[in-house]
Amino acid sequence: MDAEMLLGYGHVEYVANPRATAILAELDDEAETPVDISLPSRLVAACAAAIPVTGVGLVVMTDSGPGAMLASTDGPARIMEELQFTLVEGPCVDASRSSRPVLQPDLATTGPSRWPGFAPGALDAGIRAIFALPLQVGGIRVGVLDLYRDKPGSLSDNQLAEGLAFADAATTVMLQMQAETADNSFASIIEHRAEVHQATGIIAVQSNVGLADALMLLRAHSFATERPILEVAHDVVSRTLRFDLDESAHE
Repeated sequence: MDAEMLLGYGHVEYVANPRATAILAELDDEAETPVDISLPSRLVAACAAAIPVTGVGLVVMTDSGPGAMLASTDGPARIMEELQFTLVEGPCVDASRSSRPVLQPDLATTGPSRWPGFAPGALDAGIRAIFALPLQVGGIRVGVLDLYRDKPGSLSDNQLAEGLAFADAATTVMLQMQAETADNSFASIIEHRAEVHQATGIIAVQSNVGLADALMLLRAHSFATERPILEVAHDVVSRTLRFDLDESAHE
């Protein structure tokens, strides 16, 4: 795909900065390699190689919070995004809601007071510093690019500028994926989120509570059992897990 083609489509146009355009061109060159790796996966890998961080995650965001992980460099990144999706709490949530980067160079020192649910799980996964960069076009929330380290420490001005350039590139990539309705990866994310909503409705009926409380029950069960919320939602929809009126879940 031509990098210039990524910069405009449909009724949405996003103009990336020169460095972001160069990043897109480099990713396009990598697409010619024999190994079939998705564009988001190539982007997070390139970002982790360009900036001294342990790993990178790219997550879809909606008005109600995190959607799903689109790409990540390793297991800790997936754990981090799963925690934020389950708890609706963490740097990526704050970055998306505020439309500003959330830079947390020492998670162990200041994270627990700011994110009492998320921080302990992230620390257990070996994450010590997180830098969440929002991906937005005007008032439209697209996603968040999360950079993390296994040691505390701030990004330099140049490293942050590079991260913001990758965030611009990631925004362009995600807008392109939204425009291409046949893209299986993005369609899968939408499908998974729909299953969470379906499970929420089922729990609301089973427990005789409102949808907001039902979603809280689903998230709480996911957190308590240390299982991804998508897996729990699938069990609810397939009727292998139910929530009784006393708000306890039984398999």
